[in-house]
Amino acid sequence: MNVASIVLVDGAVANSIPVDDRGLMYGDGVFRTLRVVDSVPRWWNEQLAKLTVDCGRIGLPAPDVAEWNRDLATIAPSLSAGVLKLLVTRGSGPRGYSPQAAQKNRRLMRYDPGHMDAKRDFAAGISVRLCALRLGWQPRLAGVKHLNRLENVLARAEWDTPEFDEGLLLDQSEQVISGVMSNLFIWHRNRLLTPRLDQCGVAGAARDRLMRLARAQGLNVEETRLSLQAVLEADEAMLTNSLWGLRRVARLEAKIWPHPVISSRLSALLDA
Repeated sequence: MNVASIVLVDGAVANSIPVDDRGLMYGDGVFRTLRVVDSVPRWWNEQLAKLTVDCGRIGLPAPDVAEWNRDLATIAPSLSAGVLKLLVTRGSGPRGYSPQAAQKNRRLMRYDPGHMDAKRDFAAGISVRLCALRLGWQPRLAGVKHLNRLENVLARAEWDTPEFDEGLLLDQSEQVISGVMSNLFIWHRNRLLTPRLDQCGVAGAARDRLMRLARAQGLNVEETRLSLQAVLEADEAMLTNSLWGLRRVARLEAKIWPHPVISSRLSALLDA
């Protein structure tokens, strides 16, 4: 834990969890990550709604919103700018995969202060590489931000130089799914397209928010199958997550997008 980090476990300040926690043992849980700006977690209610949906998808009782609000009130005096992470695990239990009916979930909140990307200027866009790892299909978990993120860990381990800011992930049928840490959008022939996430991938809060707000502005927004060729032929490619907001892609391997097309408008819309 960082020196200035704050961690709450079930509402109490702590720096550890029991070794029999199922989130630790099996990745049995879900999480969401929020950016804190001017002491306020962005999209708080939207993130809690996504967390609750993900809990339901894996049969995990979700904490009440009131519990999260109490946790936030506990650490509110220490918030400035930084990152807030919310986790729910199935709690402690006996050895073995089988969850216990009366098992109590465990709620964690972690805050790490600090201004993100203080030394980087992303106005010119980001550079993206194509990852070798291919995402496996698991429709039961598609879209869920569960604690087992080993595919993303292995994909992110493919590069360790500052040349690339993000990696692009394809699935086992060579369809584009997302970035390692982000969701993908492309602008093509006056349509905003994003990969369909019914086989794998994570449906981020920023992704849902952008689709909703863009539709409200009258834009044609579609979830669809996207090949790598379709991305390369796009008028513009963009990546979103809750920490970045929206960043336009300036380069994907050898493909260059020299100028923004609609990303500035969409970024402002997302952050409004």
